[in-house]
Amino acid sequence: MLLHDTAIVYGRYLRQSLRSRFALLFGVLMPLLYLVFFGPLLTGLPLGGRGSSWQVLVPGLLLQLGLFGALFAGFMIILENGQGVVERMRVTPVSRLALLLGRVLREATVFVFQAVLLVLAALAMGLRAPLAGILIGFGFVALLTVSLASLSYALAMKVRTPQEFGPLVNAVSMPSMLLSGLMLPMTLGPAWLDVLSHFMPFRYLVDAMRDAYVGAYTTDHMLYGVLVAVGFAVVAVTVGTRVFRTAGA
Repeated sequence: MLLHDTAIVYGRYLRQSLRSRFALLFGVLMPLLYLVFFGPLLTGLPLGGRGSSWQVLVPGLLLQLGLFGALFAGFMIILENGQGVVERMRVTPVSRLALLLGRVLREATVFVFQAVLLVLAALAMGLRAPLAGILIGFGFVALLTVSLASLSYALAMKVRTPQEFGPLVNAVSMPSMLLSGLMLPMTLGPAWLDVLSHFMPFRYLVDAMRDAYVGAYTTDHMLYGVLVAVGFAVVAVTVGTRVFRTAGA
């Protein structure tokens, strides 16, 4: 029943996304602008990592796509609360976990699709990476999206207006981007900043994806990245499900 319920919720929200093709393409615009206008500036520069500058930049942009997109996913719940959609779902026998999973899996599908578009653009601009590494990167994007979308939905269930939700999300997203080394490896910075960045879980995902893009699949970075990504997803889905249950969603 959980799989059946999840499929129903997933299908409902995926159809909404497919009806808004402009939003699907617009979501990849910011990382694409970074790719086109920022990427060429890094060509040939020593970035302190293996591989080319594209193999350093593109993994960070993919995670940036999931980070900013998934964190703001909770706006939909706030709008649905105002329209009475959540209230109508309360009277159905659908599992509360399915109500969450259907939503976050839709988010993961959308952002993986956008990640594919971004990688295709990067390949046209000079990115060279093994297929296995690119596919592993998509897996990290999906796990990050599931994690952050779950927490975003949980937070949105606790606030009343978009005006409350937006500043809270911004307070999380900007430090996360700056301390994760999404744009450039943190090893380029001072020692204290590199140490501080290790307290940010996204740092481990970035390092793992950059290793995958140079074909290094058995490194410590990859191990830590997988453990952090899976553990973070489990915790986030658990928290999100608990909030959905207690909130009566």
